[in-house]
Amino acid sequence: MNWIPAALLTTIATISFAAAAAPDLPLVDLSGETARHVVIAAGTEETYQGHPTTLLMPDQKTIFTVWCINHGGAAGPMAKSGDGGLTWTRLDETLPPGYATHQNCPSIYRLVDPAGKARIWVWSAALGKRGGPGMPSIMSEDEGATWREMPPLGFPCVMTFSSIVPLKDGRYLGLYHKGPEGADKPPLGVFQTITADGGFTWSEPEVVASVKDKNPCEPFVFRSPDGKELCCLLRENTHKGRSLMMFSSDEGVTWSTPVDTPWGLSGDRHIGVRLEDGRWVFAFRDMAPGSPSRGHFVAWVGAYEDIKRGEGGDYRIKLLHSHAERVSDCGYPGVELLPDGTIVATTYVKYAPGPEKHSVVSTRFKIAETDAMVKQ
Repeated sequence: MNWIPAALLTTIATISFAAAAAPDLPLVDLSGETARHVVIAAGTEETYQGHPTTLLMPDQKTIFTVWCINHGGAAGPMAKSGDGGLTWTRLDETLPPGYATHQNCPSIYRLVDPAGKARIWVWSAALGKRGGPGMPSIMSEDEGATWREMPPLGFPCVMTFSSIVPLKDGRYLGLYHKGPEGADKPPLGVFQTITADGGFTWSEPEVVASVKDKNPCEPFVFRSPDGKELCCLLRENTHKGRSLMMFSSDEGVTWSTPVDTPWGLSGDRHIGVRLEDGRWVFAFRDMAPGSPSRGHFVAWVGAYEDIKRGEGGDYRIKLLHSHAERVSDCGYPGVELLPDGTIVATTYVKYAPGPEKHSVVSTRFKIAETDAMVKQ
């Protein structure tokens, strides 16, 4: 279902699947509602807080978040919330000293091995300087109480896993991207690898997305409502059009050729959650052509069928406003859905004008609130 109230739109365009782009969805703006915001790590004139990811634990109230210092810089920070993201405690001093030498956009996941043992993993892109061994990690076997450093996987990459999804047979599929020799330069390709032992060992990576004249990267994989299909949303790093998507009906053995997403899903580093009513909310850096919120932290709300059609959605939400000189320096989110329906979306962003650098900030909302705003 699409709501399109005239008061909320400046432009309405009917977009075919293959068309270039123009805004085609209502935009709800929550970015100025500071009561929704929680600053997890404030930037200073010297310190840039960047690129967080989050993990919601099985108790549905404990959240971990990890990030790096400077743009694509060193790992080291970690924080934990026991109340669904309202308050946070820093855990940096409890982590292995070597973790601070891990580089570029750490990502956190909880994997369960075939014997039922759960572990929390934090992978990063490289050990030491960018040319060091790919994908070092730290790991906890006691739900985050203690941590130890693990050997690098040895996979050259631009960034580590931006998505890990469980397969039906209990294994996990991990996806990441890299360019030639692991560099952040074109042509970029998306790789996948599988672990059968809960994260210790992984299969030889293989290319699953490489597109002529485009640079697919930062994959996010999720499962269709009927469970039969995997969908992968991809950043397209030339930013000349929309983002990309591909599908697998055989648990990642094969993937369809990447095609354009709906206009409203055009952005960088998608992360999402499925709502109780079956719709999805994806947060990302808005890079949609012609978007009034381009470069800021936004969310798309819509159905899986909208994605499959390559058009539509219900609406978009401007979550946080970027005050950076280069506006599009935000995104890289964590998105968690709490039992009461609260969505906690966390990102890095230049939170206010002034000399202070980027902060790690979360914003909170319920879909009933934004649905009502669109209907009005």
